[in-house]
Amino acid sequence: YCSACLEANSDLSITFKAPARKSFRKRTQRDYANLNSGLGSDPRRWSRLLENKTFKEDPFKRLAGSEVRLEWLEEDQTAMTEPIIIEHPDDLGMTMPPNDFTVDDVVELVGKDTPVEVIDVASQSASPGWTLGKWNEYFNLDSEVREKICNVISLEISGTRLADKILPPRLVRDLDWVENYWPSTRKGKGHVYPKVQLYCLMGVAYAWTDWHVDFAGSSVYYHILRGSKIFYFIRPTPENLKTYEKWSGTELQNHSWLGDMVDDVYKVELKQGNTMIIPAGWIHAVYTPVDTLVFGGNFLHSYDVGKQLRVRNIEIATQVPKKFRFPMFTKLCWYVGDKVLRDLKSASGVSFSDRVLESMSQLADFLVSEVRILEKGNEAAKREVREQIPTDRVKDAAAMARELRWRLRLAGGSTSEDESYQTSWKMKTNGSKRKRPTSLSPLDGEIFRNFLPKLWDKVVETSAEPELRLEKRRRPESEDWAEGWSKFDGEEIGEDNGEVRMQRHNIVKVRRTETGLVRHRIERVVEEWKWD
Repeated sequence: YCSACLEANSDLSITFKAPARKSFRKRTQRDYANLNSGLGSDPRRWSRLLENKTFKEDPFKRLAGSEVRLEWLEEDQTAMTEPIIIEHPDDLGMTMPPNDFTVDDVVELVGKDTPVEVIDVASQSASPGWTLGKWNEYFNLDSEVREKICNVISLEISGTRLADKILPPRLVRDLDWVENYWPSTRKGKGHVYPKVQLYCLMGVAYAWTDWHVDFAGSSVYYHILRGSKIFYFIRPTPENLKTYEKWSGTELQNHSWLGDMVDDVYKVELKQGNTMIIPAGWIHAVYTPVDTLVFGGNFLHSYDVGKQLRVRNIEIATQVPKKFRFPMFTKLCWYVGDKVLRDLKSASGVSFSDRVLESMSQLADFLVSEVRILEKGNEAAKREVREQIPTDRVKDAAAMARELRWRLRLAGGSTSEDESYQTSWKMKTNGSKRKRPTSLSPLDGEIFRNFLPKLWDKVVETSAEPELRLEKRRRPESEDWAEGWSKFDGEEIGEDNGEVRMQRHNIVKVRRTETGLVRHRIERVVEEWKWD
């Protein structure tokens, strides 16, 4: 009441509200940002979700460190197509900090003021404002006291004192494109290059990293220094990758378990001292049962370029921000292509296994596609491609890319100059290498330097209806059966009744020349023989 009213009426009086009771007990923090986005704020929901799922026992190989070498890749066609586990690091050619190394030591060697990206597990999104010092305080708290479950999975430590204590496995160093193809004069302090080889990962109990594929389909080495991890794997089949692309970055990711949408999910438990190598393209999620310290890194290699490019295309289709993609991926591809081309042209006759030739042919196709953007794309696209070409090595991108593709086809056994030709690769089961022919072509040498295949003005392809006939022919059972059957006009007459399905394909290609025209007429006859 005002003072005038109080004076006029003595029955009026002022009452005072009692102060609010204040509780000093610890209360649960509501994560409204996550609730508003429909994600929920329970950081342990992932561990509860896993309890209701079933997984297949993993079929992956356990290898000794001494077996994980380049020879393994050359002799075993399945090498680097599935994850492998090395239970003890002996003879792996790897250096790691001692077993008593802790997060305190990480902070001391890297610096407590170093910014670090921390993932809030409940929302699977970045939590801003962290330094290594702040992270160390959080990591050293008892698990019951931590208000949130957080995870560090992207602390790259190249150039720090901690990096001096780590050396990736021997095989990783032998395969790594950055290690072997990025010019040594353009690496190290003061240079910008892909720094993805040395990561320190620190996760607390109940941390979860949702389904993902490492950027650009890069392979991963992963060593558990302290603690343990549980991996869940999905094979990178075309169907599974298509499902992952549909799920990634959409509302499905917030409400659906990817494992329910694919064929199989494999579970792998890693303990302290274990090392794992994950090949290109494998879809995986990771659970941390106890506080854990891990060192690992990413690397691109020459044995599965197709899978690496497929994942890159998924990243583009799902609009993954560039800061989360493999840094300078296209520039690295140009460096690799340039070196492979020089190897193919070298007088020493460098040879590649069929597996690498097949993989590199896909790299060459990718570089040619980049060239076509330079030739036919809009200005913005041209500028983006041009910025990724390392002009210190690649002087004529169009000529280099097309010559690389041409020489890879020759090395793979093809004689076609047609731009649309696709090499048919036959993998050798014994992993042996194919020697490069001494003389490749009349165009070999300096004349081929600015080679641009001539395009045909018109190409017409026709296919006749298949014919089915019964004929007496010799079965391919004797030791010299291939000798007779491989003759162009040879007929392997015999007493065995064989059924042959024959189909003829005709191709006519024409183009004008200065003096007239050139016409190629090609007849391809495909025979499939069967005997009773």
